[in-house]
Amino acid sequence: QVQLVESGGGLVQAGGSLRLSCVASGRTFSINAMGWYRQAPGKQRELVAVITSSGSTNYADSVKGRFTISRDNAKNAVYLQMNSLKPEDTAVYYCAADRANSRRLLNPDYWGQGTQVTVSS
Repeated sequence: QVQLVESGGGLVQAGGSLRLSCVASGRTFSINAMGWYRQAPGKQRELVAVITSSGSTNYADSVKGRFTISRDNAKNAVYLQMNSLKPEDTAVYYCAADRANSRRLLNPDYWGQGTQVTVSS
């Protein structure tokens, strides 16, 4: 099994920045693609960003140019740098990992517990 633990969420004003971190433990050798989803109140969970084991990335249109995903394979970690935050970015952000190495990250095998990001106007 793989465990994912997120950190870095919090409250920030519009225009500000936050950096989310996610560290994997357990059978980490099975992980290929990693990424971030988010879920706002009353909305479906949506994919935010993905990074494959080779570093190929994919972003939701709503965050392109503002968010950057990166990973450190030696630390089994994935990061999400969020700049120019908007109130509509408010959501619970979930780290996800998959044994497949797809930039789509559909139906990830593993999920973190989530971290709250709140952007005030």
